[in-house]
Amino acid sequence: MEALIQPRGPLDVERGGGGYRWVADGGRRAVSGGLRGRLEALRELIALSRSRLDGRMLETAGRVLEVADERYRLSGEHTVVALAGATGSGKSSLFNALAGANRSQVGPRRPTTAEPVACVWPGGRPGAEGLLRRLGVPAHRRHVPADGSSDLRGLILVDLPDHDSSAIEHRAQVDRMLELVDAVIWVVDPEKYADAVLHERYLRPLAGYAEVMFVVLNQVDRLPGDAADQVVDDLRRLLDEDGLALGEHGEPGAAVLALSAATGKGVGELREALGQFVAERGAADRRLAADVDAAAERLRSVYVARSRVGLTERARAEFDNRLADAVGAVAAGRAAERDWLRYAERACGSPWARMRGRRGGPRRGRRQRTGGSSPVLLGTEGAVGAVGAVGAGSAASAVSVAPAGSGAGGEAAMDGRAAARPVVEQAVRAVAGEAAHGLPAPWAQAVREAADRGAYGLPEALDKVAADSEESLRGGPAVKPRWWTVAAALQGLLSVLQMVGLLWLLGAVTGVADASAWVSGLLPAAVGSVGGPALSWMCRVVARGPARRYGQDAERRLRGAAAGCGRARVLEPVAAELLRYREVREQYAVASGV
Repeated sequence: MEALIQPRGPLDVERGGGGYRWVADGGRRAVSGGLRGRLEALRELIALSRSRLDGRMLETAGRVLEVADERYRLSGEHTVVALAGATGSGKSSLFNALAGANRSQVGPRRPTTAEPVACVWPGGRPGAEGLLRRLGVPAHRRHVPADGSSDLRGLILVDLPDHDSSAIEHRAQVDRMLELVDAVIWVVDPEKYADAVLHERYLRPLAGYAEVMFVVLNQVDRLPGDAADQVVDDLRRLLDEDGLALGEHGEPGAAVLALSAATGKGVGELREALGQFVAERGAADRRLAADVDAAAERLRSVYVARSRVGLTERARAEFDNRLADAVGAVAAGRAAERDWLRYAERACGSPWARMRGRRGGPRRGRRQRTGGSSPVLLGTEGAVGAVGAVGAGSAASAVSVAPAGSGAGGEAAMDGRAAARPVVEQAVRAVAGEAAHGLPAPWAQAVREAADRGAYGLPEALDKVAADSEESLRGGPAVKPRWWTVAAALQGLLSVLQMVGLLWLLGAVTGVADASAWVSGLLPAAVGSVGGPALSWMCRVVARGPARRYGQDAERRLRGAAAGCGRARVLEPVAAELLRYREVREQYAVASGV
């Protein structure tokens, strides 16, 4: 017997192109294209998910791959079929009937089958030895059929211990071997065919394996008349309630047969069905496909989203707006607009106004950094303007303003960065919640963690962005408008006319000049005195439009800088997690066969 089942040559398995194929002696492909792709997708799925999911969630899928690797390293020309059943169901008798001799012990003592027994129908290729070692069938329990028939060539039939044995080790052995065989013949008898243990522990959980399953009602010789047909009908009903598909009218599913191993009635039909089943050489593929289906179903909750996922444009825009609030973009834009108007007023004002400004200092005053996102403006007019701008558009730059003339010992300003931090945190939470919406729990957690990591140090980075923006605006507009120069020249000319007119009038009053000449001095004095303020007013009116555009441009630049900072630190890591989820979702779709 040992010589019959020893390998006669090396059987190698190549892995390439994402699958398996038998390469010894030009053998057949072991895995169909669909199953090969599903196995490789499951392998890739596990690799992409290890750092995101609990390892225990992936154990079943990893076990499926291990079983597939092991199965395809062994014979592709043999089909392993197990006989499983309860105590006294007659499976050992059926085993002997198929083998043509008493190979498995039969008797009234329970449990009778303590160790698995195997019968190997030799085929044209070696490889049964490796499969038997994998199953753990002892060498002295391996047999060949007595009649040497070839109708079941390639079949390895294994008689398992009773699944309801009083010995715990027997039940554990059954559970282990059921995970390794290619197909199962469940043997039931008229008394225990409706046993709850059989249906709830085995048939119902294994409903997805119907295509590699036979259900045999044994001992029908004990049933009178048409009782056998009634029992078979009731058995079919129970199997249907278990969710087990039945192979009727050519449809794929479990085959249900009635027979008597003792009398031989119906054994020939089972033998014929087994011969056709083994000849197809597809049981291993169908069994592994069912394993992949089961593993994919267990993983469904951690890969299938409840709704469409991703960041919408609205969510991105809201995130950018919140960051703009955090850096005080609106306030900065309005402050820049006021700066532009102030520079225009100084440039286009009369020489006397410029002289007063130099003596009294700049009307806006100096800037003092508070460590926050917006400057504190010292000086009454500038301070009032800054507070108004903050109140109108900035949620972050809640800074206090020191009154004019206050020194370093004045009331300490509020830290603008501390005020901006809640705004930034809220922005990150909102965008992370939007991105994680609908995702399975592990991937939603991964998205939130990516956002939290990116948010670390974001307030400080935004503060630097605000400081850089303030520094770039400190010197006023980089290019001064030409009309400022023209207006300044006109103001100078009007001031000269004013001075000439006033001197002329002074000369007429003091008698230095002809008293009648005062009329000649009145006109230039009036033109210079009225024209200067009128020109200043016109310049202020004209400056409103450019100042508004200058402020809007400053606000836009600060918004863009803050948004770029947020994208680099938060949105891009979140997008990377969403992309990884899409990749694993695609692999899951392939692995699950949808």
